Amino acid sequence: MIEVEIKARVEDPKYIERTIIALGATPIGIENQADTYYNSSSYDFEITDEALRIRAQDSKCFFTYKGPKMDNVSKTRKEFEVEINDANVMGDILLSLGFSPVATIVKKRKLYRIGDFSISLDNVRSLGDFIEVEIALRDPKNYEEKVESIFRFIDKLGINRESTVRESYLEMFLNQK
Repeated sequence: MIEVEIKARVEDPKYIERTIIALGATPIGIENQADTYYNSSSYDFEITDEALRIRAQDSKCFFTYKGPKMDNVSKTRKEFEVEINDANVMGDILLSLGFSPVATIVKKRKLYRIGDFSISLDNVRSLGDFIEVEIALRDPKNYEEKVESIFRFIDKLGINRESTVRESYLEMFLNQK
């Protein structure tokens, strides 16, 4: 799957929430997420611009691989995710293979849907508030059109292209240190 994603910092999350609802977004729910990212000395994801994580999300757990970003304007990348039964066992498998935890990013995520867009309003511990707007694609062909449609949508929220963020939450967190 290709995750076409644009992210931006949000100064007033209540305003953004009211605006996306006024535009017709449907509330989906609220999730509490703790994402533990892994790296290896023999395969450095920071260099390759990839990510490997275990997500604990309320009562579920997911194992996710994210490929390198596909362009210079968005966070579009391949993403493969599978639900797992036991995050601790998956962590032990990764440790046995030479991977080690880098950091855990904790966030509260409010989810919305409008048309093709999945919208997340994230409050990320120690980083602040963000909006992520994404579209999932099976085929990467013409993904640039979807990137532009997201830019047009966030423009309606008063967020311009220049204020978007390409760094992952993990990158932001590590750059704070």
